[in-house]
Formats: sequence, C-alpha cells, structure tokens
Amino acid sequence: MHAVSPLTLAALLFAVGVYGMLVRRNAVAVLMAVELLLNAVNLNLVTFSALLRDRLGMGQVFTIFLITVAAAETGLGLAIVLMLYRNRGTAAIDDARELGEDGALGLKRLPSPTPPAASENDKAVAK
Repeated sequence: MHAVSPLTLAALLFAVGVYGMLVRRNAVAVLMAVELLLNAVNLNLVTFSALLRDRLGMGQVFTIFLITVAAAETGLGLAIVLMLYRNRGTAAIDDARELGEDGALGLKRLPSPTPPAASENDKAVAK
C-alpha cells in the first residue's frame, strides 16, 4: 500500500484544522477545526496500521477510542457553546473570556463602571 496519498490528505486536514483554530472567532467553527485535527490523527493511525501490517489492529483500536473521545468532546463543547449563546447572545470566543468566578485562577473581576452620583449642585442646576 502506498502511504503518500493518505498521509498527504492527513497533513492537509491537520493544516486546515490548525488554521481554523488560530483564525476563527466563532466557537462552533473552532470546534469543527478541532474535529478536523482529530480526523487527521485518525487517518494517520489507520494508514500506519495498514502500512506496517499490524496483526493486532492497534491503529484501528486507537482510532475507535479517539472517535469516542471526540464524540464526548463535541457533545460537551456544544453544550458549553449553547449555554454561552443563550446567556450572552453570541458565540464569539472573545466575549467568553469573562466566564470565571471571582478568585478563579487568582483573578478578580473588574467592577462594572457606574456613573458618579449627582451632587447637590448638579441637582440644583438641573431644576
């Protein structure tokens, strides 16, 4: 079996996945890019298993395991994205940086800016 075609396809899939992770700002598009990365790894595992004529089929076993992990990752990731979209109205990753609570990772939230209270002189001028 020639391994050039599947390995080239896997390299292209991996490159597109890395590009999608670095450039996209939508969380669903980033999850799709992660799936491309995992599919490229699956293709490499199956290709090398067939190339080396593995009698135990360990490449296929690892591929099935990786597909299971990818399915769980997709389900959990989509649940988080849907909750984020429901609460904020957008699935942009840049807006999701404020998900932590106070004290998480030693960080504190900045208080929201409040307008200064009106003084007695301001109230008198407004009348």
